[in-house]
Amino acid sequence: MKLIQMTVKGISYSETQTGAYALILSENEGNRKLPVIIGGFEAQSIAIALEQEIKPTRPLTHDLFKSFADRFSIYVKQVIIQKLVDGVFYASIICEHDKIEEIIDSRTSDAIALALRYKAPIFIYDSILKKAGFTAAVSTREKKLSEDNWIQNFVTEQSEKSELSENLKDLSLSKLRTLLAKLVAQENYEKAVRVRDEISKRKS
Repeated sequence: MKLIQMTVKGISYSETQTGAYALILSENEGNRKLPVIIGGFEAQSIAIALEQEIKPTRPLTHDLFKSFADRFSIYVKQVIIQKLVDGVFYASIICEHDKIEEIIDSRTSDAIALALRYKAPIFIYDSILKKAGFTAAVSTREKKLSEDNWIQNFVTEQSEKSELSENLKDLSLSKLRTLLAKLVAQENYEKAVRVRDEISKRKS
């Protein structure tokens, strides 16, 4: 399977949805781009890694991980975005310790935050990029969107999809459990906690 090297182009913030961010990856040898919805904490960590002049007063989680790994001579060689399931990207961190290579499963946002700190290359399978990527100008049935407009629409649409539109009190216990499993699979832990709390209330 063909691997495509990607570079972090930047982070886009939704102008209409509070707390909605998209990490934009750009193909090194081409014009395709990949938007990945990420959380606020991950957006902050990646932004700090991109802005070399900004140094937090205390290490962020990814900085702490790197310090810990460096102390034990663990080196991040590369990151591979290797799976896309129900709109969620899955990544692997390829590490090396004492000339032994290890593969660690990771959220894509965490993997990229570490790759930036190690200056490690980021790859994605071409089949995933073909499925989820877009080019600089995206044609629609009615009009042609600019890249910035397309990204804004994407972030807003994805954020709206993840909103808890249902009134949790109106859902049955079985539906709440199904929703909880879905949110966990999407790594939407903030909303998963709200559903879990509603389930706990029913049991008490």
